[in-house]
Amino acid sequence: MSLYRDEGVVLRNQKLGEADRIITLLTRRHGLVRAVGKGVRRTRSRFGARLEPCTHVDLQLHTGRTLDVVTQAETVRAYGEAIVADYSRYTAATAMLETAEKVVAVEKDPALRQFLLLLGALRTLGEGTHDARLVLDAYLLRSLAVAGYAPALSECARCGDRGEHRSFAIHAGGTVCSVCRPHGSVHPSAETVRLMSSLLGGDWAAADASDPRHRTECSGLVAAYLQWHLENGIRSLRHVERS
Repeated sequence: MSLYRDEGVVLRNQKLGEADRIITLLTRRHGLVRAVGKGVRRTRSRFGARLEPCTHVDLQLHTGRTLDVVTQAETVRAYGEAIVADYSRYTAATAMLETAEKVVAVEKDPALRQFLLLLGALRTLGEGTHDARLVLDAYLLRSLAVAGYAPALSECARCGDRGEHRSFAIHAGGTVCSVCRPHGSVHPSAETVRLMSSLLGGDWAAADASDPRHRTECSGLVAAYLQWHLENGIRSLRHVERS
């Protein structure tokens, strides 16, 4: 039996048999891991409550033929306790967890930057210092950037011409100039594009001062851009409250 330890964030769990669950985690050293939590649905389970979504856990697992098995679990921090009490934060967190699983995708492929990004986003969401939708959009943009899909916001995505271009083409990769503008481009306000830049760059002072209508337009662009590049819908996004 090959044992290993790691820490991770619980992304989701699903029932297996009468008393077990399959736990999906994003871990620090092993990337995406799916493991069986044996007996965790029983009321007397030693660590069932520690394997709930949004929980940062320290784990011991042993390698199985198809799925690894959780043998120990200790809570590092349960972000869900603060998040589930507020609907906007809960839905934002759910969208983050689903996105993390789909962005990483390949199991047992180390994804340290994605792990740290998700951990930081959940911490910020739990603290409630920023609007939940802003935190979600910042996470989505940065997660895409880490995966190699950062949108062009200060130059044309096609020719590289720098400047504040007024058109945005999801399939082209971001803002585009008037010469390169393809069919189907949209025309967000300059303030909306600046808000996207602030979220991507971590300028929270500018993001927090943004107008609600620009936040709503930004959220729509981020959601569409995310789902285009993942080639897969994020079902949780339909439940996220917009400003």
